[in-house]
Amino acid sequence: MKRILYLIITAFITTTATAANIDLENTGKKYAWGENVGWLNFKPSAGPGVQVYRDRVEGFVWSENIGWINLSPASYGGVINDGTGKLSGYAWGENVGWINFNPEVPGNNNSFGVQIDSDGNFSGYAWGENIGWVNFGLVANCVHVGIVNMEDLAIFSSSWLEKVKRSHPANFNGDSIIDLYDFAVMAANWLDYCPADWKLK
Repeated sequence: MKRILYLIITAFITTTATAANIDLENTGKKYAWGENVGWLNFKPSAGPGVQVYRDRVEGFVWSENIGWINLSPASYGGVINDGTGKLSGYAWGENVGWINFNPEVPGNNNSFGVQIDSDGNFSGYAWGENIGWVNFGLVANCVHVGIVNMEDLAIFSSSWLEKVKRSHPANFNGDSIIDLYDFAVMAANWLDYCPADWKLK
C-alpha cells in the first residue's frame, strides 16, 4: 500500500508544474553535484521546481539516479533560510533519506553549509548519510535564484507610463499601462528573491 501511494504521489509530481524562481533566465544554472549520485536538478523540466523565500526553501529537486528530493518535508521542518541566505535544515529523498543543508565536521570549525549570495548564487555543501557530499559551488552551472534588481528595473523603466499589452512582463496588474500600481509591486520585491514565475528576467 505504501509503495502504491508513493507511485501515485510521484505520478502527480511529474505531471504537475508549480511556480519556481530558480534559473529564471534559463541559462542552465540549476544544478548541484553529488559525487556519488550525479546531478541534482533544481528546475526539472517536468514536475515542480524549487521556490526560494527569505525564511525557507520549498519544492522538489530531481536526480536521474535517486529520484525526487523534497526540500519541505513535514518532519524536521524542511530547508530553512535565515534571511541572509544561510540555509539549514533537512531535505528528504525517498531513496536516500535525509540530506543536511548545514552539516558540521567534527574537529573542523569551517562552515560547510549551503549559502545564497547577494547575486542569488548557491555555494557550499550539503551532506547525506547515504549519498555523501553534495557540492553547490560548481561555478559553470551552480544553482541560481532570481533576485529583483537593476536588470528588472531597466526593463520596467523602459515602458514607464506606456500603453502596453496586458501580457507585458512589467504589467503586473494587467491594466495595459505601466504605472504606480506596477511600481508598487516592483518596490515591494526590490532586492528580494523573485516571486514565482517572475517575468522580468
